[in-house]
Order: sequence, then C-alpha cells, then structure tokens
Amino acid sequence: MKSGPTDNSALTAAMLRYVHARTAALIEARRELRINELDARALLFIADNPGTRPGTLSSFLGITSAGVTTLIDRLIQRGAVRREVDPGDRRVNRITVTVDFSAAPWSALTRFDDAFDHAVVAGEGSDIRSLASALNRFTDAAAAASP
Repeated sequence: MKSGPTDNSALTAAMLRYVHARTAALIEARRELRINELDARALLFIADNPGTRPGTLSSFLGITSAGVTTLIDRLIQRGAVRREVDPGDRRVNRITVTVDFSAAPWSALTRFDDAFDHAVVAGEGSDIRSLASALNRFTDAAAAASP
C-alpha cells in the first residue's frame, strides 16, 4: 500500500519534532556548561570515538587544523579531554574524553539522548529496526539529492 501525503507529512513532522527537541536540549546543556556549540559537538564526537585523531575531528567539524588545536586546548583547560601521544606512532595524537557523561554537570549533554534511548528500549524490537532502516534510507536519499 502506497503512503499518501498525510503519511509523509506526519513522518516529516515527527522527525522535525525530534530534531527540535534534541536541539533545545543541547542548547540548554551548552548554557548550563557554558560551552559553545562547536565544543559540545566535539565532546560528543570524541565520546563516541575515543582516541580520535585531531584530523578526524577537523573533518567532522569542518574546521581547520589550527581551529581544532585551539578547540582541543580549550577542552583540555576545562578538564574535559586529554591529548595522548599514540604509542604506535609518536607523531600522532589521540584525543579522549575525561569527563563522566553519566554524572552532573556533563550529563546535561547526553540527557535527551539517554532518555530517548530508554523510551526506545520500551518499544518493539522489529519496529525499531524497521524504522531505523527506513530513516537511514530516507536520510541517504535526501543527502544524495542535496548539493
């Protein structure tokens, strides 16, 4: 059965509602922690990718290597990350989060995502997998169509 415009609109509205709610939660977390958007995005990326290299972070954030160096220095001064020399290649630095996102005040950055995950756990597994697969397909198609 083919979905009509109402179904498409409902899905788009639901996705936008999620994006707006998550964005509002991150804005509030940034206010609580007194960090900027780039610092928050960097912290969340590093937490998801422990031991990330500065170049990888630079590509993810879309900023220069000098900008990443400044950002990392700022996060080190806050005690939020550490920079370590890679034991396999001493020319390479690895960045790791040092704060605990499960405890205040840093939990503010992940509060919404954690609450969403708890709600998802209560859902039906096959529905969750189907929805995730569909959202990934829709996102890939939209991203491919965008310049």
